[in-house]
Amino acid sequence: LRASMAGPTSTDAPKKKVEPERLTEALIRRKAEHNEGMLGNLEEIALHQLDIGRIEAVNNCRELRILLLQANLIPRLENLHRLKKLEYLNVALNNIQRLENLEGCESLKKLDLTCNFVDLEQLASVRSLRNNTRLEELYMTGNPCAKWEGYRPYVLASLPQLTKLDGTDVTRSERIEAVQQLKALE
Repeated sequence: LRASMAGPTSTDAPKKKVEPERLTEALIRRKAEHNEGMLGNLEEIALHQLDIGRIEAVNNCRELRILLLQANLIPRLENLHRLKKLEYLNVALNNIQRLENLEGCESLKKLDLTCNFVDLEQLASVRSLRNNTRLEELYMTGNPCAKWEGYRPYVLASLPQLTKLDGTDVTRSERIEAVQQLKALE
């Protein structure tokens, strides 16, 4: 009785909401110290585990080939359209719910979306990658949609350019079966 009369305890205090970090040009320059802070010819940047809440300010890095953004708070794929030379994008462990806005990434070969929030309803958004003709590897393990038994054949039929899905090689016979199943899976 005495403890309840003493008022609120420290465990009753409201939790402070963590504000996502902004991905600014200054942050990119700081993380590009190996390139003397130069953005124009930067080819690789690691921006993981920084609580970044939005992809922005990377379009000035036109020579970027590798962009590591895993373990942040990113809800959408955006502002990547000028990265024509980007070959590898890692956005694993974020809050992404659909695949979008990667059409401009003409050189994209590997996309890692492991452990995000792409559910079965948004799985059709994988088709937005059809024009990324160089895309060979896609990782979506840990997304709710990957639990569906038709997930692998649906993705393979939708993206004929893939050679690996979730780290497993795509066989010719598997692709043929996937294409035959596509109508039933839709």
